[in-house]
Amino acid sequence: MQVVVRDNNVDQALRALKKKLQREGVFREMKLRNYYEKPSEKKARQKAEAVRRARKLARKRAQREGGLVTAGARS
Repeated sequence: MQVVVRDNNVDQALRALKKKLQREGVFREMKLRNYYEKPSEKKARQKAEAVRRARKLARKRAQREGGLVTAGARS
C-alpha cells in the first residue's frame, strides 16, 4: 500500500493511509487475529456477516426502487 505525502503534509497522508487500511479491512483482520477462533465460530460469524450483507443490499435495493416509484408518481 502506498500513500503520497504532498507539501510535507504528513497528517493528511496519515489520514489517507488510515482510510485505505479501513477500506481494505486491515484493522478488522488484526482484531480477529488477536485470538483463536474455533472453525465452528468462524463459520457462524461468516454466515451471519453474509446474512447481514444480503439484508443490507435488499434494503438498499428496496429503498432505491421505492424512491424511483415515488418520483415517477409525482411526475
